[in-house]
Amino acid sequence: MRVHLCQLDLAWHDRPANHAAARRMLENARPAAGDLVVLPEMFPVGFSMDVDAIADHAGETARFVPQLAKDFGVYVIAGNVIKPDDRGRNEALVAGPDGSLLTTFHKLHPFRFAGEDHHYTGGDGVKIFDWNGLKVSPLICYDLRFPEAFRLATKAGAEMLVVIANWPTARVSHWLALLTARAIENQAYVVGVNRVGNDPKNAYPGRSVTIDPRGNTRLDAGDAVGCFPCDIEPQTVREYRANFPALADIRLI
Repeated sequence: MRVHLCQLDLAWHDRPANHAAARRMLENARPAAGDLVVLPEMFPVGFSMDVDAIADHAGETARFVPQLAKDFGVYVIAGNVIKPDDRGRNEALVAGPDGSLLTTFHKLHPFRFAGEDHHYTGGDGVKIFDWNGLKVSPLICYDLRFPEAFRLATKAGAEMLVVIANWPTARVSHWLALLTARAIENQAYVVGVNRVGNDPKNAYPGRSVTIDPRGNTRLDAGDAVGCFPCDIEPQTVREYRANFPALADIRLI
């Protein structure tokens, strides 16, 4: 099994350009049928508080992501923004190789420091989907700072936790440390996919990574634009959990 971590330099508020860039990236990467492709948080527009301007009002991204999955015969996790009421939702779409929408996850914790909580409503639960027999849970950026969300996903059966992000360079050390911690404490694969480049307020370092259940870094994409493959071994997480059954001692007190 293989996951592809796709680091894009997102074009600000330019949905067609970012859709085209994602498609070109997969044309170059040539993922195999059944692989998992991961695109960053809010990948069609960048991390913006201008919900009216960037929301997927016409459903272009909601159609694009399943079609991309179908065209390449892969699973896709990709960020999007919708506005179902007076505030937006920062979401992760998950599509399957047949072009079906498998699940939609809404970011649980809007990023108060950037004012996201004034413009977006937080989600109300974790989601799990099946990737060729491996249970995967998507989460979004600031959710990474809240270990209880990851624990809930693990208790619901997740064996791999995928974080899509627009995580700035100023706090890249936190990004790497927290991803590693979430892998160790949940005895799970953790995949973090971040953007590169700049928006009007921040620079972004990339540093998309795959961490194994023991906390070892399997892949670090650095700061380059590209789609970076990494193999995932379901037996690794299952055998490690069986041989070192720390999750059996969880006490939620």
